[in-house]
Amino acid sequence: MQSGKATQIQLDITSDLQKWRAFLAIAELGSLTRAALFLDSNQSLLSRHLNALERECKARLFNRTGRGVALSDVGQRIFPLVKALLSDAEQLELEIHGDAREPSGRVTIGSLPSITNPIVGRLFKQLRERHPGIQLKILEGSSGQVEEWLADARVDIAILYRYGNVLHEQEQALATVDSYLIGPAGDRLTKAPEIPFSSLHELPFILPSAPNGLRTALDAMARQEHIMLAPALEADSLPLMRSTVAEAKLYTVLPIHAVWTEVQEGRLQAARIISPPLQRIVSMALARTKGPGRAVSAVASEIVSIVEDSARTGMWHFGGPT
Repeated sequence: MQSGKATQIQLDITSDLQKWRAFLAIAELGSLTRAALFLDSNQSLLSRHLNALERECKARLFNRTGRGVALSDVGQRIFPLVKALLSDAEQLELEIHGDAREPSGRVTIGSLPSITNPIVGRLFKQLRERHPGIQLKILEGSSGQVEEWLADARVDIAILYRYGNVLHEQEQALATVDSYLIGPAGDRLTKAPEIPFSSLHELPFILPSAPNGLRTALDAMARQEHIMLAPALEADSLPLMRSTVAEAKLYTVLPIHAVWTEVQEGRLQAARIISPPLQRIVSMALARTKGPGRAVSAVASEIVSIVEDSARTGMWHFGGPT
């Protein structure tokens, strides 16, 4: 090692990185409450960290609003520097612990049940083979719940349905899926490979209750096509919808991957809805303040690979709408 002068670095305000970790979480989530939940801390402790930082900086870092907090001019100016500092510190820790070469840590995925079923088993198997240091946690819920988990950073990756061609910022289109009229075995209507949307008029349906993305899209298209949708039963449980269609001879509307096994085994039938078609996008979003970065990226990459491979079976169309 060369001898000479030591590097002259003065540390005062930046000597406590935990305070700046709190600053980063609050800035990205826009709320002390959400930041405390993400950091597994409590709001009063984060408030003390923030007050201490503002005293040391001799400047207000956030402006309090009715909906939370927003970065002040000073906060906006230092935000990218703080993020870079903490990213470098994280990389140093990975190097010290020897984890830099292999992704590790827990990655939490929030998803809708109809999307989880065809993905998670294979995802777990591939991660165990390729990235054994990664642990998965799966949360299933409604679209609203998954959106809330993503906003609160309770999940690292969210997989959602989007209707229309516009995705939210920072989202990636994984696949485009058609909607199918699902009926019981031996049903006349769903025996055909395709069926016009007008044929759904006054059928006895089991459908999810509002508010729900699919229900909203169905109702809007029904008004546009001047037909009446008549749900005989409302239920938000996918297994219940599948079993009720088979046993009570009702109909429902689902993407084919949600009933893939049942259709293959002949327990349900599916006819693709056309004229007009009802499509949705399967999108993937990463939390703005996500968990172990390399592990999240590895899991996201595996999800994309699985979706692309499943598209070859006809389960969905890979990527966004054309």
